[in-house]
Amino acid sequence: MFSFLKSNPAQKLKKRHSMLLEQAMQAQRNGDIRTYSRLTAEAEEVFKQIQDISPSKT
Repeated sequence: MFSFLKSNPAQKLKKRHSMLLEQAMQAQRNGDIRTYSRLTAEAEEVFKQIQDISPSKT
């Protein structure tokens, strides 16, 4: 009944994933390739967590 009050961990991870990709893009534009690589790798890890949490749609 009150499912809208429950926290959604996948939603939090999607927001973090989006933020990391945005930061990576800014680092790449600034020429900071090391930071870009680190942030992209971290975003990939978060994406894997999202896939583990989300139910498969097959």
